[in-house]
Amino acid sequence: MNNLFVKFDNFFSNFEALGSLFFRLAVGSAFIIYGYGKFPLPPEGLIEYFSLPPFLASLVAISELTTGIVLIISHFIKNSLGNILTRLAGLNIIILMVCIFAVAHRDWFITKQLFTSIQIFLLVGGLYFLVKGNKI
Repeated sequence: MNNLFVKFDNFFSNFEALGSLFFRLAVGSAFIIYGYGKFPLPPEGLIEYFSLPPFLASLVAISELTTGIVLIISHFIKNSLGNILTRLAGLNIIILMVCIFAVAHRDWFITKQLFTSIQIFLLVGGLYFLVKGNKI
């Protein structure tokens, strides 16, 4: 019976890299979609709703878009550069999400709304890639 569990574990450990890739594609795609949705620059919605200056609103949109692209592309760079790019993308995701929580969703702190929103999962995704990098 113990041998069966070992075989089961070995079988699924072969898919660890694939699971990480799927998670990377989901988080990266979300950031690409969110960033692209703020184009053309400067994003009027950010300027009007949050009273952001046009430069900062544009920086947010470009940062979201490029972070998603870098997160996905860095998976295919199998050296220290890919590892650093993954960690930097993770750090940028954390910074973006903390700012989003601080500015747009202050009333969500430790509520059902926080834990049922995509934002908390994107924050956790950023933390995951910051800590894990490109290592399998």
